[in-house]
Amino acid sequence: MNLKQILNLPGARKTAMPEFVPPQLATLVTEAPKGDEWLHELKFDGYRLLCHLHRGSVRLWTRNQKDWTDKFPGVVKALKTLRVQSAILDGEVVAMDSSGRSSFQMLQQAIHKTAGKGLVLEVFDVMYLDGYSLKRTPLVERKRVLEELISSVRSDRVLRYSDHVEGNGSKFFKQACDFGLEGIVSKLANSPYESTRSHSWQKVKCLKRQEFVIAGYTLSDKGLPFSSLVLGVYEKGKLIYAGRVGTGFSVKDRGDLKKMLDRLGRPTKPFAVIPVDPDLRRAIWAEPKLVGEVAFAEWTNENIIRHPSFQGLREDKKATEVIREDPS
Repeated sequence: MNLKQILNLPGARKTAMPEFVPPQLATLVTEAPKGDEWLHELKFDGYRLLCHLHRGSVRLWTRNQKDWTDKFPGVVKALKTLRVQSAILDGEVVAMDSSGRSSFQMLQQAIHKTAGKGLVLEVFDVMYLDGYSLKRTPLVERKRVLEELISSVRSDRVLRYSDHVEGNGSKFFKQACDFGLEGIVSKLANSPYESTRSHSWQKVKCLKRQEFVIAGYTLSDKGLPFSSLVLGVYEKGKLIYAGRVGTGFSVKDRGDLKKMLDRLGRPTKPFAVIPVDPDLRRAIWAEPKLVGEVAFAEWTNENIIRHPSFQGLREDKKATEVIREDPS
């Protein structure tokens, strides 16, 4: 895209390139919004990355402004092929399974075992391009620019444009769930890019799934490193018990997690209120610093999760930011 085309974009504003643009976040809702003014995209199961390109150099930021450039050399190499002087892109790095679904567990394995080989960056927004901020440009126009930008290069399919459908959100959501995907994200076509959690971006999940703070583990009678992880969420600055998760781990996962938690050991419960759970009498407590992603069936009336399954550690989110996600 040439400079004249950028200048003709509504809302484009000439400005110096910022070091970091905080990401726009979606609000959790119970159903996809209705109307043709909404664009619906697939929700990916990976790590959010804010990608900064400037005169041949690339930096990858997490949503909390951690520099993860060195974690994804393949993504960095692919981004360098884009025909731009400077750009800020929003996307999610994912690992795809044999059925074409993004897998968070496969992503973690790829990061730690193969230096990120075989990963894909699904790019869904552009906020800055060659000297101009596009945050005020309507989303549908930003996506048109982005599609042209991604399609103009060959990056061995490492870079992928995250396409969308217009309207028919309920049908699109059902198809995503039928295919075993995490859910969808619905976005107002004419909305600007807002670096906050906004109702102009709404997410609907096929399964309940969110981050939890890990507050320790319970001992095992079967010779395993631990039986279950003890989970919590923050509420008004206080850590509240949310249940335990004992499935979703390999033997190696259990061993690695136990070592990390033992290094964070503490003698007392980190919860504001003592949990009513007899199995916690054999718990080993830890400073609430690790964050794990957990899939589960539902919340009980006692605010405990049912049928949880551990998905992996989240290294891109602070423990103190973890709250219960309820749809609005």
